[in-house]
Amino acid sequence: MSGSGRLAGRVAIVTGAGRGLGRSHARYLASQGAAVVVNDRGGDVHGRGDDASPAEVVARAIRAEGGQAVASGHDVADWEQAAELVQLAVDSFGALHVLVNNAGILRDRTLANMAESDWDDVLRVHLKGHAAPSRHAMAYWREQARAGTPLAASVVHTTSIAAFSGNFGQANYTAAKSAVLGLSRVMALEGAKIGVRSNAVSPSARTRITVSRPDNEPDDITEWNENDPLDPANVSPLIGWLAEENCPANAQVFHTYGNRVIVVSMPSIVHDLRTEGRWTPEALDEALPSRLLELTELGAFLDA
Repeated sequence: MSGSGRLAGRVAIVTGAGRGLGRSHARYLASQGAAVVVNDRGGDVHGRGDDASPAEVVARAIRAEGGQAVASGHDVADWEQAAELVQLAVDSFGALHVLVNNAGILRDRTLANMAESDWDDVLRVHLKGHAAPSRHAMAYWREQARAGTPLAASVVHTTSIAAFSGNFGQANYTAAKSAVLGLSRVMALEGAKIGVRSNAVSPSARTRITVSRPDNEPDDITEWNENDPLDPANVSPLIGWLAEENCPANAQVFHTYGNRVIVVSMPSIVHDLRTEGRWTPEALDEALPSRLLELTELGAFLDA
């Protein structure tokens, strides 16, 4: 496995890789020849607790299939531990080429009922948990570029359809996933000069987070039905493609569902309306409602 494939010679970190999407991504990248750092703290869907076994199980499965993998229990939202995670990849496999930011938790509450800790913890894991590994990976790649090492690095961020349309009871999650889009765009701008690409993927898949019930997720990804459009394995080939050395995608946003890959333009100007002089409420009454309805219909299409 490790000597061939479209990712042969590439070294990847996948965060939140002990279960669900991350587990599928890690195993897919390894099947394509990448050496993988399988990162997961092993907490529950709400981010509570620590358990090293999920990451260890995935790493062992990869090695049993002939691939290269090490497990990591680093807290990706801790600045120092994120640096240690990047160093683990370099120490274990000699380099780092790919970072897949996937770790996340849920604390669903309507905003009127949300505790401060529910807001802070979700933003910490989803946003800081993307930013901290990205920061240290970028610093590593910058030093490589300064030393004259040719780079073709890739960062893949995990956003959500909630970032496009919002989701009732998920103000914290939606805010974090929207911010991830901005983070990805800035990384694409800053990384361009040193050979680092950055893209974001919004996956539709059945995981602990989407069902909010840990017992609904099979223990082994091989138990998923390959004909199920919500199988996490449907998303992983796109992640692998974005991780490839010669992938042309940069600063893009993708949404996946089953056999669909939707390229999302964000931001885009849908209407540019002008009037004589200053707008009046009456002129806005006439110009805007029908056009706003078009945007509502577009959101329904993305949700379908």
